This record gives sequence, C-alpha cells and structure tokens, in this order.
Amino acid sequence: MASAAQRRIKSISYAKYGYIFILPFFLIYFFFQLYPLINTFVLSFHGNDTTVEKYVGFDNYKAILFETDVDMDVVKGRSPKLENMTPEEKKEARLEEQNKVGLKAQHDLFTKSFKNTLILWIGNFIPQILLSLSLAVWFTDAKLKIPGKGFFKVVMYMPNIITAASVAVLFLSLCSESKYGALNQILHSMGVVKDIESTSSSDFVKFVSGKWEPRFVVMFIQTWMWFGNTMIMLMSGIMGINPSLFEAASIDGASSGQVFRKITLPLLSPIMVYTLVTSMIGGLQMFDIPYLYHKGTYDINQNLRTVAVYIYERFHVSGTKSYSYGYSGAASVVLFIVTVALGSITFYMNRDTDAIAKKKQRKKLEQQAKVQNKQFGGLGI
Repeated sequence: MASAAQRRIKSISYAKYGYIFILPFFLIYFFFQLYPLINTFVLSFHGNDTTVEKYVGFDNYKAILFETDVDMDVVKGRSPKLENMTPEEKKEARLEEQNKVGLKAQHDLFTKSFKNTLILWIGNFIPQILLSLSLAVWFTDAKLKIPGKGFFKVVMYMPNIITAASVAVLFLSLCSESKYGALNQILHSMGVVKDIESTSSSDFVKFVSGKWEPRFVVMFIQTWMWFGNTMIMLMSGIMGINPSLFEAASIDGASSGQVFRKITLPLLSPIMVYTLVTSMIGGLQMFDIPYLYHKGTYDINQNLRTVAVYIYERFHVSGTKSYSYGYSGAASVVLFIVTVALGSITFYMNRDTDAIAKKKQRKKLEQQAKVQNKQFGGLGI
C-alpha cells in the first residue's frame, strides 16, 4: 500500500511548468503578430492621409482592384458637360474627377506591383526547383561516390544565411551601371559593351535601371539564396523513401530516368507540395531584395515594385508625411486571400486520391454494417 508521501508526489502536476515555459511565445505572438494582423483588417476599411480615421467600407478594395474611368476633359475644364453648370457645380465635378485620378493611379500601381510579384516569383521558382531537385537526386544516389558531399552541401546552403541587405549591396556593386561595374567590365572585354570609358550610362547594360535586366538579376539572387534550402528539404524527402524500392527497381533493370519518374517523383509529392506552398508564400511577400536593389534613396525601379513594396510605400509614401494606411491594409488583405486561395488549390490538386477513395469505401462499408445491425435488432451475426 502506497504511503502518504508517495500519494502526495503522484498528485503533483508538472503540466503548469510547461505552460509557463511556452507562455512567452504566445505573449510575443499576440502583441507582435496576432494584434497587427487583426489591426490590418481593421485599417483596410478606413481612409487614407487626413481621413485615416474615417470608415470608408470597401472603397479601398474597389480602388486597387477595379479600374476607375476618368473624364480628363472634365479635369482640365474643357468638357461640354461643364457648360451649363454653375461655378460651384463645375468645381465639384472637377474635384470628383480629380479624386478618380488618384483612385486610378492606385489601381494601376497595385496591378503593376502584382504583375511584377508573379514574374519575379515564377522566374526564380522554376530554375530553383529544377536545380535543387537535380542536386538532391545527385547527392542521394547511392551509386555515385561523390567526394566532399558534406562540403558542397554546406557551401550551397550558405547563401541562405546571408542577410538580404548584404546581398543587395554586393550585386549593386557587381551590376553597377558605370565603368566600375564588374559585369559591364566583363561584357566590355567580350565586346558586348563598346565604349566603357564614356561617362554616358547609355553605353552600359541597364542592370539596375532597365526593365528586364534588373528582373533577371533579382530572379538570380532569389534562386542563388534559396536553392540550397530547397535542396536540403528535397534530400530529406528522398532519404525518407524506403531503399528497398530502389533496390527492387535496380534488380528489375530500371534505368535512372525510370526510377526518377516512377519512384522518386511520386513519393516526393508531399515535400514538393510543401516546397511549392512555402515558396509561393515567400515569393508573394517578396520585399527585401527588390526594395534594396536600386540606386537612389527612393529611386525604386517600377519593374521591381512588388506588392510588399507597394504596401510599404503606401504605409509611408516616399519618405514624406503622407500615409495611406487604408490602401496598405487592403493590399495586405488581398495578398493574404490570394495566398490562401493558391495554397488551397495546390493542396487540392496534390491530394492523395487513393487514400480518399479508400476512406469513402470504408465509410460505405460501416454504413452498410449499421443498416444490417438495425435489421437484426442491433445484434451482429
């Protein structure tokens, strides 16, 4: 029989200490993530600049999502509509159209930013996943005896831990649109750039101020920074596959391509979905490299302005005292909805149809068994 001391020890619960240890996480999450998230939804229904406290409903969403028709003749005061109006009515009509000009500008800016975001994400994800998958298969192939595997893995993962600011400064130096730019020097030696000693920047490749050149640079930076992380995740997925499957395929005489298509890729689908979703979330929220890769303080390249950069600029417009919390909040919510929608579609398209079919069949059999039990008075036979 247990003594009183033993019963007292058994009655002590140590669960409270676990809750105490995890409490700081929830407090930090609430104050620094959950509250700002809720406040973003609230601000998306409020005005901008001097009207920031005014509730405007869905006007911010309408402004950034839908095209606004503007009568420029009314704005310039030369429209026939203004002829029969009083001076006050003309002033109100012109003011209304002038407000529409601002709304149209917000729509065009957001649409352009969303387009840039998709271009930059797709342009870096496709080469990233191809390169990472190729290296992951290569490094996990038991037939290949590659010396220094650990060294190469570390070197390929290292760009992922470098800060974005450092990478932006590095590539700005390499891609400088002057005679001191390393890439322009190389192109000059190859004969692509002719007069590199000229002070005119028109003789250099527009790696920073051009349209597609900076996009390709940012795509390369994103691929270079993240392919190592993606490679490590894919390697863990391949190493989790039962080795007996590869041995059986080898005994049956399957080629490397057949093993890759019939075994590796199908069994990698869960980790591939995870990689796609995380890359999509990070790509749609791309901010640091596109924002930092420019020449002047506020000289942002229009072709690198992503949705995240648009949100930041609306929040604090070009270093001025003008604030557009409503547009920033609405753009953030739209980005959140798009991310959830794309993630849901990705999960739906990659669901395990065989497991779902088996689950439905099991439920059907259970229902049939219940019906039979009822027919015999609830007793099984």
